Amino acid sequence: MREIYQRMAELEREGRRYAVCTVVRTVGSTPQVVGAKMIVDDLGRLSGTLGGGCVEGDAFEEARGVLANGTTSLREYELTEDLAWDTGLVCGGTMWIWIEPGERALTVGGREVLGDLLVASNGGRPVALATLLRKNGREIEPAGRLVVETDGRTGGALDDPALDARARDAATEALRQGTARVVPLDEGNELLIEPVVAKPRLVVAGGGHVGLALARMATLLEYQVTVIDDRPDFAARERFPDGVEVMKADMVTALETMPIGWNTFVVIATRGHKLDSHCLRAAVKTQARYVGLLGSRRKTILVERMLRDEGVSEERLRQVHAPIGLDLGGRTPAEISLAVMAEISMERFGGTGRPLRLSEALYERAVAKAGGGGEGDRHEE
Repeated sequence: MREIYQRMAELEREGRRYAVCTVVRTVGSTPQVVGAKMIVDDLGRLSGTLGGGCVEGDAFEEARGVLANGTTSLREYELTEDLAWDTGLVCGGTMWIWIEPGERALTVGGREVLGDLLVASNGGRPVALATLLRKNGREIEPAGRLVVETDGRTGGALDDPALDARARDAATEALRQGTARVVPLDEGNELLIEPVVAKPRLVVAGGGHVGLALARMATLLEYQVTVIDDRPDFAARERFPDGVEVMKADMVTALETMPIGWNTFVVIATRGHKLDSHCLRAAVKTQARYVGLLGSRRKTILVERMLRDEGVSEERLRQVHAPIGLDLGGRTPAEISLAVMAEISMERFGGTGRPLRLSEALYERAVAKAGGGGEGDRHEE
């Protein structure tokens, strides 16, 4: 999202007008999630995506109309099977896209918030945009917006002080996860919450084979990656992908002194139990939202016992992911890194880790509803 806000700033500097298209609600399977944005400027240039296909094409035309008349537009797109077949969009879902002029999208309570969003997306204090959505059957209507900071301070207001308080609490909780979502407030109101946070950061203590594989995979997943090792051979810059920060330093000292914010994920993968325990002691004192320890169950018990004896609280120790990763069955460094990054992704996005495969019962109902084995199938045979 940082690129979207940077693009808005560029257009502001150029004096160009633009419209902001935002997915504000989804039901079922859709090609984009809530919070996805597309920018259309007055020259017809696009930034971002709503998932492609004819939905994006229609939103583009609607955005040009919004720019022409200065109003807003909210459109519902039901992604039928025919539409999915023709355009490649995922079938079965519905998405609502709100289109508004840039100046309205970035003004909350009479205050211009683009500067705050840019600072937050570049590593500053996170903020969340919270948009009230009033429901009337399948119809929804945006009805006010707040900006909420991590300490609960707000800007702007909704129609009802009670809604303000509930919106503030919901947005503060969503900021801890860092991903956009729609939260029901009551029977007639929902809240679209769009956290604006810095790019996630992965810090790996240990530049061995697993550390190297983690750096490669996390780079593909667009994390900012820092690898720390005190051994020259393992901290050699040429071993790692472009963009990875490699620190040849004492790992414990680095973890104690480097800035580690809430959107940081720390993996301890050093060469021994003692060094692991010292690094873990330093890591649990940071604000990192995820701390994981690579190793066996026996190693985990030994390290946790050492830290408990040193006075680290039981609550904080139970927050450590150890042994680290999901049980995927692999044993190579690449397979281990996949299991680790899968768990980190689950923690980051609030996933369940369950397979997405359709159950047998649901599959059979879908086949029956579609009329499986009908005339069309026999004709193709």
